[in-house]
Amino acid sequence: MMKGLVNAQLTKAEEQIMQALWELEQGTVQDIRDRLEEAKPARTTVATVLTILENKGFVSHISQGRANIYKPLISKEGYSKSQLSGLLKNYFNNSFASMASFFARENNYSIEELDLLIKDTKEELNKEKNNK
Repeated sequence: MMKGLVNAQLTKAEEQIMQALWELEQGTVQDIRDRLEEAKPARTTVATVLTILENKGFVSHISQGRANIYKPLISKEGYSKSQLSGLLKNYFNNSFASMASFFARENNYSIEELDLLIKDTKEELNKEKNNK
């Protein structure tokens, strides 16, 4: 599974299908459909979205009998990272501080919540540094 940055943007429907597939790790159209919330799309709609995702390079499939088994080619982490990087670049002039203060204001975070965020971030960065 690729973990690098992804240039393509997912539509809302595509992202819902990918979320289900990331949870399943692999599955048929029916498996994916069963994982979706209520107001489930038609089986043909899920199949069509999977074909689009395959053309975009997000998923692949193998045929088993009459069913196709789909699996993600892009990790959830890789996609999330690329979306966050794009958001940071396009809306916050590559400034993490600007983005963090925007979200803090928008969500009315307290000083204690922000201190906890900084503490948790430092711990994560130290873990990553020690694992390299």
